Amino acid sequence: MNLLGSLDAGPPSFANGDAHSRPRSIAIVTDAWHPQTNGVVRTLDMTCKILREWGHQVAVISPDAYRSMPCPTYPEIRLALTWPGSVGRQLARLNPDAIHIATEGPLGIAARKYCARKGVAFTTAYHTQFPDYVARRTGLSPDRIWPFIRWFHGPAQRVMVATRSIRRELRGQGISQLHAWSRGVDLGCFTPDAPPPPEFSQLDGPILLYVGRVAPEKNIEAFLECDYPGSKVVVGDGPAKAELEARFPDVHFLGKRTGRELAGCYAGADVFVFPSRTDTFGLVMIEALACGTPVAAYPVAGPIDILTEQVGAMSEELVRAIDVARYSDRAACARFGAEFSWEAATEQFLRGLEPLGEAVCPNLNGLKIA
Repeated sequence: MNLLGSLDAGPPSFANGDAHSRPRSIAIVTDAWHPQTNGVVRTLDMTCKILREWGHQVAVISPDAYRSMPCPTYPEIRLALTWPGSVGRQLARLNPDAIHIATEGPLGIAARKYCARKGVAFTTAYHTQFPDYVARRTGLSPDRIWPFIRWFHGPAQRVMVATRSIRRELRGQGISQLHAWSRGVDLGCFTPDAPPPPEFSQLDGPILLYVGRVAPEKNIEAFLECDYPGSKVVVGDGPAKAELEARFPDVHFLGKRTGRELAGCYAGADVFVFPSRTDTFGLVMIEALACGTPVAAYPVAGPIDILTEQVGAMSEELVRAIDVARYSDRAACARFGAEFSWEAATEQFLRGLEPLGEAVCPNLNGLKIA
């Protein structure tokens, strides 16, 4: 499913889809990688997997290759400590046909500086509402962060975005070289017949589920404070978990689940509640839908781009959204979720890459001409 419609953010990346002009070797630079569990990592992991199945050579430059330190206020995320020039030297050794910088962290900044300094073409992606995240954790206004976002993404040939809402927001901030890159679901894993976890058999219904990082920017308290009958379940881990467990003793915190265990949590719930106001997409929503579970959310970027009245509900009153979503047709939810293909999303990603070439990057300094 292409939530953005036609790719109207600029000229097509590869004329007439010519496979010979597509990059065969791709370097992806990311500060978000295993063992982190989040939508960015899942997106990159599935994209790399499919690209390799299609015969592309994909190298990932990630924090696991460097010494690192815990991110302030979020120790589960490690920030890579790099020597000046080390990322650039690694890119030169890899000699890729295309470079994609996925995140705005230390590795992404190092790669961006190298590419801009050497005149090397690159693409970026806007995976997270970075200004809002920083604002939630520091108290700074998001307006203080947007200049950095414009600096970071400004030299990119294309900035990949998942939804129309984020495209509008970035254009409003002066970033216009945008390219559609949607998301997908592993339909072999996330299915309505996934067996619910044993814990669910002991819970009073309806079962209301949250899946994702247990962190302040996810606005989980709005869900946990909802006065709605039944049982609330939280699947995931993060820096706010211990505090929320203490504050909400009646909520069932199951910790991290993956694969079919996670699918069973989705399939066994009556409503999936997505309380975040700062996500750019919300991969967990389409995973829940693929398992036949309707979604309740706020009417913000992500939900307004994905949900229809047949598969969920949105309201500024989360209780009202839950109450309406609860009566959605689960078969319709499963059909809708099954429309999201990782193969189609990866094709969008591939079309958005900028192959290195003399016309775009005159100063390659030893990097291979595609």
